[in-house]
Amino acid sequence: MDLKSLLKSRLEKNAGSKKSPLELQKAEDEQFQNYMKQYTKKLPDDAKGIPRFYNKLPKEDEPLRQKLREESRSNLLKRKSLNLLDNNELKELWVILDQNQSYPDEQLITYADYQKVTSIVGPKVKPYFTSVVFAKLQQGDPQGRVSIMSLFNYVMRKVWLQQTRIGLSLYDTTGQGYLTEMDLENYITELIPTLPQLEGLEKSFYSFYVCTAVRKFLFFLDGVRAGRVRILDILACSFLDDLLELRDEELSKELQEQNWFSAPSALRIYGHYLNLDRDHNGMLNKSELAGYGSGTLTQPFLDRVFQTLLTYSGEMDYKTYLDLVLALENRAEPQALAFLFRILDINNQGYLDAFTLNYFFRAIQDQMRAHGAEAVSFEDVKDELFDMVRPRDPEKITLNDLVSCGQGDTFVSILIEFHRFWAYENREAVTSEPSQD
Repeated sequence: MDLKSLLKSRLEKNAGSKKSPLELQKAEDEQFQNYMKQYTKKLPDDAKGIPRFYNKLPKEDEPLRQKLREESRSNLLKRKSLNLLDNNELKELWVILDQNQSYPDEQLITYADYQKVTSIVGPKVKPYFTSVVFAKLQQGDPQGRVSIMSLFNYVMRKVWLQQTRIGLSLYDTTGQGYLTEMDLENYITELIPTLPQLEGLEKSFYSFYVCTAVRKFLFFLDGVRAGRVRILDILACSFLDDLLELRDEELSKELQEQNWFSAPSALRIYGHYLNLDRDHNGMLNKSELAGYGSGTLTQPFLDRVFQTLLTYSGEMDYKTYLDLVLALENRAEPQALAFLFRILDINNQGYLDAFTLNYFFRAIQDQMRAHGAEAVSFEDVKDELFDMVRPRDPEKITLNDLVSCGQGDTFVSILIEFHRFWAYENREAVTSEPSQD
């Protein structure tokens, strides 16, 4: 039989045995079920369902679950702390690095000697000695060497960060990686006795100091005003370094004055608050706040402050005052600009237009006339402000425009404070004055 006849007979045979779509679907389902039975037999019993990935926090009326959670977290943090290097182990590491440096005169080590050190150190140190770390610590050396001091400082910094994270986690009552305002207050209260630079503080002032310190963390790190701060954000910022800098017994007065968390700084801020509080009721009203700084904050700005911020029967407490101080003393920071932008946005429309700018600038013009000077035209100032910011929409200035332009602090100062506006208006005359010997 030839090939043509064979193919023809085969096609006729297949046509007679062709199954309907319903039969094919049934056969497919049966085959699928057989495969599923074979597959599930190979899996362990605990892998048949979806694993649990979320556990609810214990409620207040579940003390046993709360105690169990606290004990579990405590044991976890204890295990993590045992894996950290102590002072003796760090000293041993420095000795090993010093003995195995490739170029003793320059305190440099090559990658070959670095690998040798990796084989010598203990299991606690090995995670810090990777090829990635060696590459990151190179400072453009033509021979690819790394300073042993940089390597040792890297290990010490990592150990410090891990210790600090464990220490902060002890105050995380919910175990969710956040510290609430109360958690931060507890942390700083227990930290005060360990800071020599705060030994002179009276215990009656502790609550005000803690409030002053906590407000900076919340103001800059709690952008959505949720009343909590991520522990990772605390570690990433420099605030904790500034706070722990107070352990230095020989810290200069100049550095202390620049440090928000120092005793002189906290006393200065609280002293200003007491001086403004003329009726000594512990709160500030609008007329009392008008004396802040140079005393030239405009009335429309003060009105908006009391309309926007939290007040009690038209008076401001110390916490709200601290937020305002942080905003006015750090006007170039994005968080401060967002704070002040919300006050300036009188119509809550998400942008500042010519009407809003004119609303605030009229008070500046009034103060200029009160000082016997000729008021500056608003049209000139408006054009200068828009040129300064260069917004995407030529008639609307958004918060993003204000932050990205790099001159947000100058923009805000021109609108809210006569003293700052006067300094900006006469900046060319000041810079052109000849210096006198």
